[in-house]
Amino acid sequence: MTTKPKAKRFRIRRSPSSFGEAEARSSATARPVDPPRQSPASFAAATEPTGAEHQQAQPSGPSPAAPSQPAANAAQTSGDQAASAAAGAGSTDIEEIKREGLTGRQLRLARRVAQKHDLPATSDYDAVRQLRQIGIDPFKRSNMLELVVPQSKQASVPAPTSPPGADAQTLPQTVSREKAAPPAPGHLSPAERRNREIQSIQRDIARRRRRKMALLGARVGAFVMIPTFVVGFYYYNVATPMYSSHSEFLVLKADSTGASGFGGLLSGTQFATSQDSIAVQAYLQSKEAMRRLDEEAGFRAHFTQDWIDPIQRLEPGATNDDAYTIYERNVKIGYDPTEGVVRMEVSAAEPEVAAEFSSRLISYAQEKVNHLSEQKRDDQVGDAERALELAEQQRRDAQAELVRLQQQGAVLDPEGVIASLRSQINTFELQLQQKKLELAALQDNLRPNAAKVEGTAADVKRLETLIDNLNKRMTDASQGENSLASLSVKIQMAQADLATRDMMLQSALQQVEQTRMEANRQVRYLTTAVEPVPSDSPSSPRKFENTILAFLIFSGIYLMCALTASILREQVSS
Repeated sequence: MTTKPKAKRFRIRRSPSSFGEAEARSSATARPVDPPRQSPASFAAATEPTGAEHQQAQPSGPSPAAPSQPAANAAQTSGDQAASAAAGAGSTDIEEIKREGLTGRQLRLARRVAQKHDLPATSDYDAVRQLRQIGIDPFKRSNMLELVVPQSKQASVPAPTSPPGADAQTLPQTVSREKAAPPAPGHLSPAERRNREIQSIQRDIARRRRRKMALLGARVGAFVMIPTFVVGFYYYNVATPMYSSHSEFLVLKADSTGASGFGGLLSGTQFATSQDSIAVQAYLQSKEAMRRLDEEAGFRAHFTQDWIDPIQRLEPGATNDDAYTIYERNVKIGYDPTEGVVRMEVSAAEPEVAAEFSSRLISYAQEKVNHLSEQKRDDQVGDAERALELAEQQRRDAQAELVRLQQQGAVLDPEGVIASLRSQINTFELQLQQKKLELAALQDNLRPNAAKVEGTAADVKRLETLIDNLNKRMTDASQGENSLASLSVKIQMAQADLATRDMMLQSALQQVEQTRMEANRQVRYLTTAVEPVPSDSPSSPRKFENTILAFLIFSGIYLMCALTASILREQVSS
């Protein structure tokens, strides 16, 4: 917030001495110029002062007795300059005023003075002309207190004039640019010198900027635009169009309903055949597939034709490595693990040839898939069959040993013979006990029957003899190497061995059947989801896309090199 000043304004009249010094200083600052070419009449009319101006030029009050020495020197110098400037005071032609070389500050000052005197000036030069016509110097440095004129006198101010030879101030005259010589560098003011230096620096900066922009444009054109133009020219005019044939196939596994464990969890998913799909992809991208395709379908012969552009053409005497480079460029195979699909894209200079190459590669992949698990299945089935043959042979040997043992003792069943003997001995022993009881009962009578006693006694003896013979027979069958006991043990061992071999043979048979079923479940099948079809339009080259890509690549390389060079330059300079 600001407040208005409360101090009153007073009109302070200068003393005559101070007025003379100010006039001397103001006239000393005017530059001496050559008078313009004018007629004597116009010069006399311009230099003739009026009475009112003469009265205004004379200061009121007593003049100083003796002015100071600097004021006297300034007054003398101003007198010379006023005499030279009086000749140009009467220049009222606008063209001559324009040729005087007035500065912008002087023109603005003349316009303000004309507005104060209510002159209808249409331009700054017109304001200078009208002021000079009424005899007012538009470039005079007047005191601000002298500009305060009473209202009663402001309307009746006559045109100021000064008599020739008087001490009144004369109008300053600027030097024409055509006639005035440029000032020496040593006589320039500090402001002009600073302006000249600033302009020189600005011109130098502009010149450097133009040079740098020219160098930048040359570098960009040499390292970015020209290579991009070359690449675009190749793609639009030189490159041979290539036709692609797309195909998709899957590697499937046989139905494994009997699978268990972790393998059963993965059955039916893409993870069950991921390894086989990756193996097929690697095979189709190998040199083996390329050589087989060349032998059966003429891969190298197709790409060695003369009408193919030099970059995509294969030389007639090229090595297998060069041919494999062309093969990798034109045969692209990808495996999608999320879907289990193998996608293949084969490119060739003719659409029919591309479809043929794709069909051949799919047949190679099918053969490879069929042979992937063949060795594993053969090994499993072979091991099971060999185990079955071994079990059968061992069973035959055990059965032959049992037959041999049975034939060695001339007894088919030694245990049965021994059991029969034991049962006979037990039976005869029972009969012997009964006969002994009957004999004891007969002998208890006082008068036994002699015939019955003798007959019973004879039966007892016969039974005892028979039992002794049976016991001897049992003893002979239980002792010795060829006894029935040893023979029975050997036969039992042979029978146990034969039973074991029978079980092993049965297990081997089951293993063979299970192995064959597992081998059937491990069979891989290649199913073609998308058959290769010849395309109608070329798939490459993509002219616009490849050109833009080349431009971006060259721009990135240039930008990286430029940044690296600037960083190294900064490091070296620091």
